[in-house]
Amino acid sequence: MKSAITELLGIEYPIFQGGMAWIAESTLAAAVSNAGGLGIIAGGSAPIDYLRDQIRRCKSLTDKPFGVNIMLMSPNAEELAQLVIDEKVPVVTTGAGNPGKFMAAWKEAGVKVVPVVPSVALAVRMERAGADAVIAEGTESGGHIGENTTMCLVPQVVDAVSIPVIAAGGIADGRGVAASFMLGAQGVQVGTRFLAADECQIHPTYKELVVKAKDTDSVVTGRYTGHPCRNVRTKFAKKLASGEKDGSLTPDEFEQLTLGSLRKAVQDGNLEEGSFLCGAIAGMIKEVKPAKDIIEEMFAQADKLLGK
Repeated sequence: MKSAITELLGIEYPIFQGGMAWIAESTLAAAVSNAGGLGIIAGGSAPIDYLRDQIRRCKSLTDKPFGVNIMLMSPNAEELAQLVIDEKVPVVTTGAGNPGKFMAAWKEAGVKVVPVVPSVALAVRMERAGADAVIAEGTESGGHIGENTTMCLVPQVVDAVSIPVIAAGGIADGRGVAASFMLGAQGVQVGTRFLAADECQIHPTYKELVVKAKDTDSVVTGRYTGHPCRNVRTKFAKKLASGEKDGSLTPDEFEQLTLGSLRKAVQDGNLEEGSFLCGAIAGMIKEVKPAKDIIEEMFAQADKLLGK
């Protein structure tokens, strides 16, 4: 399936793998890139030496384009912004802030810049700053979220900017891909579906939670801290949601409880203290399979639907 995004980035399918913190590392990113999409390594707040190693490992596993996601509120964002230049990473996606101060250096180095945006206003600002495309991410996504839904946000962003728009949030099969294109998007970003990829290195307990999830098994916590996150509905997530609702947890206590909770989920499968971030679409995911199969099935189905 060709689009403005496949042309811009030199990829076969217009699909990005989400830059999920602690999850999106070189093995998964390379598998997605080798399958024709754009694999992404999550920067997060990881040490620069670790990220350099991940970038180099990805290069050893694929000769296809891949990207790095930079959370701009991370303390090491400046170092990571320079690292992607030094390592000649083809694409950068950004979140949690404005990448404006890095834009000139990235553009000079030939890096394609694709910010994640939760609103029309930020999409317009990113276009003015020189972004090559934007990812319009709806509240259905896993992890940190905005409030607008994908179906409402994507067409409004498409109407507001002239650069390509990638739809994200609630996309797990070819129907979601086709719907995104009908809304005017030129590509999709998928996170939760790749949690159940063979190459995804998360703890088996995490994968099992995703595959067994029902449509009602996601919950948003942390709205009162200003950092709402969508999780699988575990006992820990319900405890956080309940403490937030009845006031038995102050925002400071909430932040203390969730410190390091994503690592505990990803690496340890810790159901008592781990935050298993996951999109609302998890109820559609029924099996673990290779990233290549996931992508090919999605686009075969989308192709049929769009052909109608």
